[in-house]
Amino acid sequence: MDQTLSTGGRELPSKENENGAGHFGWRASWIWGGHDEWPRNEWRCFRKEFILQQWDSGSAEVTITADARYVLYVNGVLCGRGPNRSWPFELNYHVHEVGHLLRPGSNILAVLVMSYGVATFNYLPGRGGLLAQLEQIHPQREEGILPRELIVVTDASWITAPYAGYERKVSRMSCQLGFTEQMDARQWEHEWFGTEAMPYTEEQGWTAARVIGRPGDAPWTKLIGSDIPELTEQEVWPVRVESLKEISLVSWTHVLDVREAMEPDSRMHANPVSFAGYAAAVIHASIGAEAVIGLFSAFHAIRGLTLNGIYYATEGMEGEKPRRLQRVRLEKGDNLLLIELAGPDHGGGLHIGIDCEAAFTVTAPALDETSVGESPFVLVGPFATLVHVDHQPNHSPLRHYQGFGGSRPLDGSDFPNADVYEQCRRLASPSELIAYREWVKPFPEMLSAAASIFTSSIWKRDEQSRPVTSVIQQVCFANRLAAIIPAMTEGKGTELIIDFGREWSGYLQLDVDAPEGAVIDAYGFEYMDGGLRQDTFGVDNTLRYICREGRQSYASPVRRGLRYLMLTIHGNTGPLRLFSANLVQSNYPVAEIGSFHSSDPLLNDIWEISKHTTRLCMEDTFVDCPAYEQVFWVGDSRNEALVNYYVFGATDIVKHCLELVPGSSKQTPLYVNQVPSGWSSVIPNWTFFWITACLEYTRHTGNRQFAAQIWPKVKFTLDHYLQHIDQHGLLSIHAWNLLDWAPMEQPNDGTVTHQNVILVRALADAARLSELAGYEELAVYYDSMSQDLASAINKHLWNEEHQAFIDCIHANGSPSSTFSMQTQVMALITGVAADERKEKLAAYLISPPDGFVAIGSPFMTFFYYEALVMTGETDMLLRDMREKFGEMVKHEATTCWEMYPGFKENRPSSKDLTRSHCHAWSAAPGYFLGAVVLGVRPAADGWTAIRVAPQPGDLQWAKGAVPLPKDGRIDVKWEIREESGESVFELEVVAPKEISVVMEVPQGYRPVLVHRTY
Repeated sequence: MDQTLSTGGRELPSKENENGAGHFGWRASWIWGGHDEWPRNEWRCFRKEFILQQWDSGSAEVTITADARYVLYVNGVLCGRGPNRSWPFELNYHVHEVGHLLRPGSNILAVLVMSYGVATFNYLPGRGGLLAQLEQIHPQREEGILPRELIVVTDASWITAPYAGYERKVSRMSCQLGFTEQMDARQWEHEWFGTEAMPYTEEQGWTAARVIGRPGDAPWTKLIGSDIPELTEQEVWPVRVESLKEISLVSWTHVLDVREAMEPDSRMHANPVSFAGYAAAVIHASIGAEAVIGLFSAFHAIRGLTLNGIYYATEGMEGEKPRRLQRVRLEKGDNLLLIELAGPDHGGGLHIGIDCEAAFTVTAPALDETSVGESPFVLVGPFATLVHVDHQPNHSPLRHYQGFGGSRPLDGSDFPNADVYEQCRRLASPSELIAYREWVKPFPEMLSAAASIFTSSIWKRDEQSRPVTSVIQQVCFANRLAAIIPAMTEGKGTELIIDFGREWSGYLQLDVDAPEGAVIDAYGFEYMDGGLRQDTFGVDNTLRYICREGRQSYASPVRRGLRYLMLTIHGNTGPLRLFSANLVQSNYPVAEIGSFHSSDPLLNDIWEISKHTTRLCMEDTFVDCPAYEQVFWVGDSRNEALVNYYVFGATDIVKHCLELVPGSSKQTPLYVNQVPSGWSSVIPNWTFFWITACLEYTRHTGNRQFAAQIWPKVKFTLDHYLQHIDQHGLLSIHAWNLLDWAPMEQPNDGTVTHQNVILVRALADAARLSELAGYEELAVYYDSMSQDLASAINKHLWNEEHQAFIDCIHANGSPSSTFSMQTQVMALITGVAADERKEKLAAYLISPPDGFVAIGSPFMTFFYYEALVMTGETDMLLRDMREKFGEMVKHEATTCWEMYPGFKENRPSSKDLTRSHCHAWSAAPGYFLGAVVLGVRPAADGWTAIRVAPQPGDLQWAKGAVPLPKDGRIDVKWEIREESGESVFELEVVAPKEISVVMEVPQGYRPVLVHRTY
């Protein structure tokens, strides 16, 4: 193996190059503990004590990686997290400087490793493992002393134990993420990572670690040093307690991972699964009584429930999807409950609640000794299952999966065993279930969680508002004062909703003095307005902490995004003193180099929320949103990179993201739309945007070496897409053919117009990239393909009657009935619409024809603004920005929303203003206010020359700064004023002296130009 490992920008030889020359080389072994090679949701502690005879506070580095995530402690101090999300076959590692934490005598290295045991949208299956080594670094080589001196490596001398107190049987946060968190501090060795002497014995769960491999062994066949810096960690505190309530809890909650129960192999991937079957339980009531059964899930295929033979369809239940409540009558004794589950499920869990004033228990139907497990449910079925892969045609009678939003019930007669499936819906007693014994199996224990903190947070039996006293507000103070939570009787509790003032993303911390057994349930959400709270259906953003006696603190290692934090405190037999509930904000390290300020305060606010959104969505990659997904969506990141260039100026993160994408070639040569991910899903436009982003990065930085390195991978996927050109010269493909969340026709099979016109630009951009990469001869070919495709689009996809491009041609040959602004906008900015057609579509930007589908997301607005800039419509751009983003500001948004109000697509409830309230694909103003209003644009690759040509619209003045790709910034200030009867446009630019600057003012003004250098 002759691989090169890098970290922090320096090249390091592989482990084989251990020649004593002072270079880094792996000496450590991969280690693990326990018997399960890839345990589901296991937190495992690793600990190594070592002696330093002397230490002079010099430099030392821990080089470390793990599968899936780690938290590193040195002598009790948290000093690193990782690794970056990466492919298991190209696993990232980090180097952490720890010399300042070491000391003469005994020292402790401790690592918490979190094994997911399931594929997610940012993790592919590997296996549980830890690899680390500690070395002393000698800055100046002395005789007989190597520059790197090995101190500790992971090997069998380490000890390990499961994290005491952590409950593994909990719900998934979402299909995109890992698991929620329940911690019982009464069982927790809270100083296990420190230097405190404790009994690290087998009786306490500690055993010797197992050596499971060497660097380079599968599945981690290549180790790559992180090429981006560590993320920030900064405490943020709440600004106020928004509300205080005395509450009564519902009687019983539970969560089932139905997707994996129906299709056990689905733990190895994150693709959606369709199925048909039931979850069944027996509710044993002490007396006959009224009860309410609640079903809470955003994407689950819930059709209804049967209780004692009476069927209740979800459509007739109280509440609106995804919150469903059904009032029922429990008979004394056993009551058979069946929850009917049929259709597509992407994962995340079925949350169930039962509330009844009479005593009851929930147990599994005891058909025989093999039907009952640890779960109170059994699985009946599945009667049918199907895994959906959107870029592979699927002709099963189980319906196609249509993105996140689709959920159509199955036709009861359209799959084998449908008759048995239908019969089970009418079962009235546990004894009747015996006839279907062959279909009944215990619900897997690890997929059945004994409490749904999400359900008990959003559904309370009773609540009474109380005044928020100054004592309660003390939880917001960064001092030694504590909020005092009074003792409550059984079944009662206290609910606080804490406002952090802005959206944040990071790690929750609690500091309390509590009686033993007190429970703190934390639930983070993004939006509330008075009595209206938008609950986070689609992400179980919760944490349960069970207190031990006395003063204690807890820092969660699970990232969460939120603005509001609901704390439901119950089980406290005495007063609980809450000293703090704060958040360690974590994001990609950026300085606020870019700035914008103008004569319009609303635009200033819009720029600020765009900046904050972009910051929160910069982790180890760009991510779509900090709360719901935390996923690197490839297409989103193209626009996010441009905003970042103008607001923060970071370039390493962009390169890092672009280089991750081709790793998905092991899933499909078309490249998947989110990486690294277990969901093998293709949105062709997202790959095309990636090609454009590769060119834009090359030109932005002037880095032609990157172009040469990425070009073969661009060519690889582009050539595979060109294999889908049909007899008409058009791209016709089976995939998730998405551009915007809007009711336009963009079928998953056929010829989609916006996809074709975006490919025109991708081909042209590929031609330019090939030139920059040194393959000039290939540019002619890709330019030709781009021109041929543009001609075919104009020939086959233009509708003369409507004077517009149709949205698509379906697989059966029928044209779309919809015409959308999305399609027309993309035809404009890609140059497909030319001459008269260009003029016609440009007019639509200002006055869309009746019936044309409107733009449905701020993501699509980015391209709309590109079209407005191209046609010189700055006034319209600012007007739209004030209207659309001003609506967010009106609702006190501190970040940009994923969607505009009024569209039903991609949100749990049509009443919600949006789904995510923080989504970086929506931060377009951060780019356009700098590029258009300030008017700063590059005039040469690498920004060695710039053009400053402000387009003021109706503004009177503006000022701000735009970062340069390497060092420095461009400062711009302009003002319009009347002077001696004429309109003057004064423009001042400050730039580094080595940059060539061209300054232009709008027509109709007398220019006053000031150019300063430094």
